[in-house]
Amino acid sequence: MSQCPYQATVDLSDENVHWEQDISYGQYLDLDDILKSQSPRSSMHDEMLFIVIHQVSELWIKLCLHEAHAAATNIFDGKLSSAFKKLTRVARIQEQLIQAWEVLVTMTPADYASFRDDLGQSSGFQSYQYRELEFLLGNKNKSMVDAHKANPKHFDHLTEVLKQPSLYDVCLKLLLQRGFDIPSEVIERDFSEPYMHNDKVQAAWSVIYKDTDTHWDLYELAEKLVDLEFNFQRWRFSHMKTVERIIGYKKGTGGTGGVSYLTKALDLQFFPELWAVRTDI
Repeated sequence: MSQCPYQATVDLSDENVHWEQDISYGQYLDLDDILKSQSPRSSMHDEMLFIVIHQVSELWIKLCLHEAHAAATNIFDGKLSSAFKKLTRVARIQEQLIQAWEVLVTMTPADYASFRDDLGQSSGFQSYQYRELEFLLGNKNKSMVDAHKANPKHFDHLTEVLKQPSLYDVCLKLLLQRGFDIPSEVIERDFSEPYMHNDKVQAAWSVIYKDTDTHWDLYELAEKLVDLEFNFQRWRFSHMKTVERIIGYKKGTGGTGGVSYLTKALDLQFFPELWAVRTDI
C-alpha cells in the first residue's frame, strides 16, 4: 500500500516566525472590535448573515469613497494616470459589492420574515456612506440629506458633499482646461442641484471618441467613468432583484416602496453625455 503524500504537520522551525510581536495581526486590524460588532436582535440563524453582508458592504463603500475622492483630486490636479489606477480599483470593489447579493439571496423569504420585524425602521436607504458616494458621482438630491437630520455629524458632512463638485464636474472642468467648449453654466452652476444633459458637453465627448489617438487620456478617463456607472447600475439591479426575490412587493423597512423605489433608481444616470455619445459614433 502506498503512503499518503501529504504531511500531518508542517515544520516551521526554519521559518523565523515571530511568535511574539510588537503589534499582532488582530491588533493592527482591530479585529476584536470588528468581530464583536455583530449584535443580532433576534435568535434567528439568518440574522447574522444579514448583518455581516451589510457591514462588509459598508466597508467596501468606505474604500470606494477613499479611492473616488482621491481620484477626483488627481483629476483636478491633472494627474490622470494616478486617477485611472484609483478608478480601476473602485470598479473592482464594485464587483465585490455586486457579488454580495449572491450570498444574501441564499436567505429565503421565510428566513428573512423570521427576524424582519426586529429591524424596526432601519434600512439601507439610511446609509450615509452610500448617499455620499451617490453625491460624489453626481446624483445630487437635497431631500436625501434629511434622512440624517438625527445625526448632525453625518447631516453636516453630506450637506457639504452635496454642495461640492461631483467627480463628473471635475472632469468637465478638465475638458474646459484642455480647450473644449464647455459652457460656463455647466462649470459655474449650483453643484447641489442635479446635473442635466448639455449638448455642447456631448459634442466635446464626441470629438474625443472620434479621435481617440489625439485625446487618448481623455478617452480613457471617459471609459473609466462608464465602467464605474455600469457597475453601479449592475449593483442597483442586483439589489432590486434580491429584494424582489426575498420580500416581493412589500414596502421597505425605511418607508420606501421597496422594489418600486429601487426600480426608479435604475433610470438615474451620473454621466448622461457619455451614454448619449455612443449614438454619435
